[in-house]
Amino acid sequence: MPATATPFTAAYTRLSAAYPGLTVTEPGPARELPEGGGWIGAARLAEGGERLDAFLAWDEAQVLRDYGRQARPDVVASFGLHRYAWPACLLITVPWFLHRRVPRLPVSRVAYDRAAGRMAVRPVSFACLPDDPAAALPGAVVVPDEEALRAEVRAAVAEHLEPVLAAFGPRMRRRGRALWGMATDEVVEGLWYVAHLFGAEEARRAVRELELLLPGATRPYAGSAAFRVLAGPDGEPLATRDRASCCMFYTVRPEDTCATCPRTCDGDRIAKLAAAAVA
Repeated sequence: MPATATPFTAAYTRLSAAYPGLTVTEPGPARELPEGGGWIGAARLAEGGERLDAFLAWDEAQVLRDYGRQARPDVVASFGLHRYAWPACLLITVPWFLHRRVPRLPVSRVAYDRAAGRMAVRPVSFACLPDDPAAALPGAVVVPDEEALRAEVRAAVAEHLEPVLAAFGPRMRRRGRALWGMATDEVVEGLWYVAHLFGAEEARRAVRELELLLPGATRPYAGSAAFRVLAGPDGEPLATRDRASCCMFYTVRPEDTCATCPRTCDGDRIAKLAAAAVA
């Protein structure tokens, strides 16, 4: 690896190439995470208060601008959490999926610039398998097998999201299982979406990997990866999943729900998925 590369550089570079809406930078241990000018530290979000108010004001304005109606405060908070947690989970799941490396990223080690689609990270350590060349690097925590590494993924995501959920939860009027259901959905749907951008084979692999990562009964997560296949109009297979939570978008546009929404019946799912496949 080049001298400036880290165990995660290749994964984050491939992520940004496939999904230009998110760029991940690694300032390194000698530099502070960026702040100001659009940047906000994840720890600031987890504190709640005025910083979180300002963060959610963007979501409130966006709904009003794009849909011409005011969203309820709990719906705004749900949108804001999704827009942070979806990319935040990718910081952990993409290096695991591509290179079997799991960074530990507490909220003090992540900053987010939503307007520019940027995140900055400074992992405290990382888990890897014994045969990984990175196992000899400082900060490496070597685990014995794939299941142990999956446990590291679940722990790393939970460590990062728990204080964020605690801050957003009261504003969303959700707690406990409902919040961790949202976290489950962010882990699964984020990696599933990005894996499609990596290619068809990687998308199929992501389904298998996520079913092993979240088989159900893996606290604090609520539910499993919950993938299933529906038959399309001509009998073609259409992949979907059952979300553990609802993003509440139906409160803004009742006629427009996600294909994986628990409020969407199978008939409507088939119609949406078949139309997307044709497009």
